[in-house]
Amino acid sequence: MNRIEDEWLHLKRESFASRLFEDEYDLALALIEAIEQRGHKGNYAVERFKFIHV
Repeated sequence: MNRIEDEWLHLKRESFASRLFEDEYDLALALIEAIEQRGHKGNYAVERFKFIHV
């Protein structure tokens, strides 16, 4: 696995297991929060995200 796949695996297992979201917006907010928490925990900077609604 490459690095992003490893991070995504951790996010799915630690932050999103058994969770349901009302809509894509709530999922996006939870994803941003989880990534920021992992960055803080791992002592690395998290760059900005931009979600575009189509």
